[in-house]
Amino acid sequence: MRLLLDTHVFLWAVVASPLLKPATRRIIEAADEVHVSAASIWEIAIKVRLGKLRADPAELVTAIDASGFVELPVRAVHTAGVAQLALHHHDPFDRLLVAQALAEPLRLLTADAALAAYGDIVLPV
Repeated sequence: MRLLLDTHVFLWAVVASPLLKPATRRIIEAADEVHVSAASIWEIAIKVRLGKLRADPAELVTAIDASGFVELPVRAVHTAGVAQLALHHHDPFDRLLVAQALAEPLRLLTADAALAAYGDIVLPV
């Protein structure tokens, strides 16, 4: 299975947070490929700047490779795909992750149950 981690799951995985359930860690470890979107780093950088999150975006970029994950750039086909999505969810970063998962294709591993409305491409944990 090829996975795309949502921003929360990525953060929890790289900081060994207890919020990452053991079953979720097993899914990540069993995956053939695990991707992290550049959009997640962008989202983190914005939240850091707004004071909503304490993290070092540059360190998290390094953590992608260090964790054995693969960086997924944001491509034009991904951003165009957002226009095709039903409005089940309004967060622009989450919608971009769904569009990326559909385009690649990847399974989006997410802690956000609302994203399950986008179908089998989403793997809620």
